[in-house]
Amino acid sequence: MAQNTEYDKASLPPTTKPLPAAPNGPHSTADKRAHLRVGSDEGTDVGLLGTTLKFEFSGKTAMNRFLKAPMTERLCTWNDVDKGEDETYRGIPTKEYTYLYEQWGKGQIGVIVTGNTMLRYDALEAYGNPILPDDHDNRVQAFAEVVKVSKAQGSLCVAQLSHPGRQGSKYLNPHPVSASDVHLTIKWAGNEFAKPRAMAKDEIREMVRQWGETAYLCWKAGFDGVQVHCAHGYLLAQFLSPTTNHRTDEYGGSFENRSRIVFEVIREIDERIREHDPSFIVCVKLNSVEFQDKGTTPEEARMLCVKLEEARVDFVDLSGGTFEGRAFHHVKESTQKREAYFIEFAEMIRPLLKKTKVYVTGGLRSASGMAKAVGEGACDGIGIGRPLAAEPFLCKEILEGRVMGAIENLVPLPLNTQASGTQIHQIGLAHEAISDWSVEGEVERWKEANERETARKISILPKVDSSGYPMLRAEAGFRYLEV
Repeated sequence: MAQNTEYDKASLPPTTKPLPAAPNGPHSTADKRAHLRVGSDEGTDVGLLGTTLKFEFSGKTAMNRFLKAPMTERLCTWNDVDKGEDETYRGIPTKEYTYLYEQWGKGQIGVIVTGNTMLRYDALEAYGNPILPDDHDNRVQAFAEVVKVSKAQGSLCVAQLSHPGRQGSKYLNPHPVSASDVHLTIKWAGNEFAKPRAMAKDEIREMVRQWGETAYLCWKAGFDGVQVHCAHGYLLAQFLSPTTNHRTDEYGGSFENRSRIVFEVIREIDERIREHDPSFIVCVKLNSVEFQDKGTTPEEARMLCVKLEEARVDFVDLSGGTFEGRAFHHVKESTQKREAYFIEFAEMIRPLLKKTKVYVTGGLRSASGMAKAVGEGACDGIGIGRPLAAEPFLCKEILEGRVMGAIENLVPLPLNTQASGTQIHQIGLAHEAISDWSVEGEVERWKEANERETARKISILPKVDSSGYPMLRAEAGFRYLEV
């Protein structure tokens, strides 16, 4: 049975105030299924966004130009220490996690990339992460069910493989490792980080082996491929960046040395999978620039992309930023006018690549901006993150001409990523509605809930017992109905 979205007009609070000027330019209120939606140029032809995209190395084809960017879901199982459960109870997909991906699958997104599938039980991005280091408890079958529902409408499904390095909370990762012993000293909302130690070379070799093992288990589960996470300050990005890599051996110093581990990981995946199944996708999440002093430069990232094509990487997904240098906003007026945060970097590297495709994730919100980015050759595809937490069928409805832009998000930076986590849980928990962050009153309700949850989290530290996403039942939001 087909599924459609209908806005519950009665759920809008009767005292909703007129909204102030919002950050993303022109807006449309013609679509009554959302309070405020990002506007799009009249007469925009979205046909190009609906065309297929073939990946040259794997030979697989995405049914359209959209990619669901990885977002941390935090819906998998956790161990109950009070019941004597050890850490290997962690990370198994739950019915809520599976239902979430079923909805994104119904959204007919060309490529669905999962968020932060972790390599180890003791190296986590957050409570509730999916974890796939082994199959001692038949967890591969649970992941296989997620893949099945994700792909049911024709999407390709790719697992993002990740290790936090120094960037995991000290309450979950008390003994972190990294390229060097550079401490991440920032703190927020009860999050702080232990000082890492530099990995020994035998530990690097074991880490590379684990990357291959987890990729192999993903292949067994039916994933179309894996994404090697080299962005946002996680472990591989810590090797790539001179701000966190002070090594003097073959893994430090020159950019060739700092990127060595990335290509060792890809070769390990080749040996485990692609040598006998060349149709398996390998792609890379990459920072275009770290937005902080002495970080990886755009020139180095360009060199890396060229080498990734030589390594038969099907596509790169360009994003940016770290915990220290957030990049989920416009830092230049030129990119604001074109919506995408990293569009100019994509234009620098795409002419250098003959086979590897380029997606840009971050900032694109209108159908006209998306169509223009692909039509003018800045990128091959459009990565979308937070708007797909607000409405999982967005891509399908853009292609059908039902909507021409994402719902506006008035949650202030940097809280809007956390607010998207609440929406992800509303979907996974099958709530009747997903909160509409273009409604001022709904945003204020969420901010109050977030303050309460933050205070509660801090009060019970060092115990961690939740995702950290504040739970909220929408008073202003969408209702997804079977029709």
